[in-house]
Amino acid sequence: MRLSHILATSAALTLTSTAVLADKFVGYGSVDGWNVHIDTEKGTCLVETKDGLDNVIQMGLTEDRAIGYIGIFTKAETNIRTDVKQDVALLIGENLYVGEATGMRGNITKGYSGGYVLTEDPEVYEAIRRAPTMTVFPEKEYSFIVDLAGTAKALDLAKKCNEEQLQ
Repeated sequence: MRLSHILATSAALTLTSTAVLADKFVGYGSVDGWNVHIDTEKGTCLVETKDGLDNVIQMGLTEDRAIGYIGIFTKAETNIRTDVKQDVALLIGENLYVGEATGMRGNITKGYSGGYVLTEDPEVYEAIRRAPTMTVFPEKEYSFIVDLAGTAKALDLAKKCNEEQLQ
């Protein structure tokens, strides 16, 4: 299955300064280690968690709600460059999804770099809900595993949040 790619600046904006966060993002709730935020400018919601190594994982929708994004950001040393695309594969449960990741550095919280993928395929999020982990295979870097514990409840809360933003 193909993962779409479009610049999803909203994935990076949750890693901006606290002052900007206060204006742009409003806390909606928390569940099982995941926080749900309302993006007041886009009228959508996103889920976010931070692991024990300070890596940040985010998932949400673009402003038109047609495309979902998954972003992963780290303080670890990387060769990631802003807007540079590379092939990536995501192993979620028994499903392998192939697409492009777009790099981000410098326009997110100082010290973080990472990337995001976008998808129009709702099955990706269904797989994330069911799987305990997601293994990421970037084209140029080492593979790594993302703990997905709690995502089902977090995505349910984000769905409710998104529905409320439409009212």
